[in-house]
Amino acid sequence: MSQPVIYMAITSHGFGHAVRVSSVAAILQELAPEIELIFATTAPQWLLESYIQSNFRYHSRIFDVGVIQSDSLTMDKKATLAKMQQIYAERNSIIAEEVDFIQKNNVGLILADIPPLAVSIAQAAGIPCWMMSNFGWDFIYRSWGEDFLEIVTWIEECYQQCDRLFRLPLSEPMSAFKHITDVGLTGGIPRYSEAELRAKFGITAPKEKTILLTFGGLGLQAIPYDNLQQFLDWQFITFDRHAVNLPNLIKVTGNFYRPVDFMAICGRVISKPGYSTFAEALLWEVPIVSLTREDFAESPILLEGIKDYSYHQIVSAEEFFQGNWDFLRQQCQSPRQPDSLAKNGAETIAKSIIDYLKSSS
Repeated sequence: MSQPVIYMAITSHGFGHAVRVSSVAAILQELAPEIELIFATTAPQWLLESYIQSNFRYHSRIFDVGVIQSDSLTMDKKATLAKMQQIYAERNSIIAEEVDFIQKNNVGLILADIPPLAVSIAQAAGIPCWMMSNFGWDFIYRSWGEDFLEIVTWIEECYQQCDRLFRLPLSEPMSAFKHITDVGLTGGIPRYSEAELRAKFGITAPKEKTILLTFGGLGLQAIPYDNLQQFLDWQFITFDRHAVNLPNLIKVTGNFYRPVDFMAICGRVISKPGYSTFAEALLWEVPIVSLTREDFAESPILLEGIKDYSYHQIVSAEEFFQGNWDFLRQQCQSPRQPDSLAKNGAETIAKSIIDYLKSSS
């Protein structure tokens, strides 16, 4: 009997898509270590390794670009359209190359988040394509007008042929998909205890005065770190290697730690709208302070989601960049909904994959 193999195609956009696929892959390795994992992505290999403990294959491949950005809030629509038009024009050669790779490696299933081209590759290879996401790229590009119409139409046609979508919480309807399974939150599990982190990083402030600053893989330009001097008895944690040196700012460097590792010891997470950060904060029940993000259709859905399910604060870009961060001295808003979201999304997806690969091997 041949070893089961899954090919995970991840969109080339920030870190969040890779994080949530990696959270599924980590459970796959725990429950069924005989399944070989192939990551097809340009997400950095160290990011995948921070979630996955044992071996996997890294296959560098661009299927799409998501949105081309200079940081987590600044988008270049013109460059995004040009690159997506190039990928669309080259789609047949990309499909042919990946089908050859898939067949040589005996891949039995594609799990994609959420490049449309993965569906066409799977169909040409004669294997199923399952997807996981809380939005589709058709939803993002449609709001950007007529210039994107051809690309949106192509994406919708691809998504319509997807064999199964695992729709994550905080989602748009994703109406292009015909076969939808709703699942719970995905995310990582902290690897270190509170005592270990406090000892390692010298964190002495109480939880309510320990704040995690995290803005995804692209970070933010010009974070006003000077504001931290107004909170000298607080401690702030950042993964920004270029941050200024301040006595109450801990800079986490190296690739051993992830934002999720610090969430359980923090009183709030300050972020921009992003599913993976929000999902991990919801998993570990950490209040969320979020900036707004203009002209990105997913953002209002995510912000409404944390209003429903998280203790939260929504701050404008002006409050964040020009204000004095007085919002930290205010209480968070309570969630509007009495019930929390299911937290077993990664397990549900992983077990479905195991059942399929075992039954088809």
